[in-house]
Amino acid sequence: MENERVFTEVYVCGRVQRVFFRQFTKTTAQELGIVGYVRNLPDGCVQVVAEGPKNSIEVFIERLRLGPPMARVDSLKIEWKKSSDKFTDFIIKR
Repeated sequence: MENERVFTEVYVCGRVQRVFFRQFTKTTAQELGIVGYVRNLPDGCVQVVAEGPKNSIEVFIERLRLGPPMARVDSLKIEWKKSSDKFTDFIIKR
């Protein structure tokens, strides 16, 4: 089903910290009706946990692949998981 609710964890690596990547991710998620969170990782990558309609998540992942203007995305690792329904909005974790 194209509009089923899905849950994914995405690890984005490259030049993705100190380039407004988390804010870009939050804004994009809110535009697409996606809930979850984004946070920086100690290894320089960014973790994105996202839940929403499958077609919205697919668009979201493609936008993460591009990132904001100052970012350089070298790789995405995508893990699909069972839907959790534990998020109500999209936040930036510190």
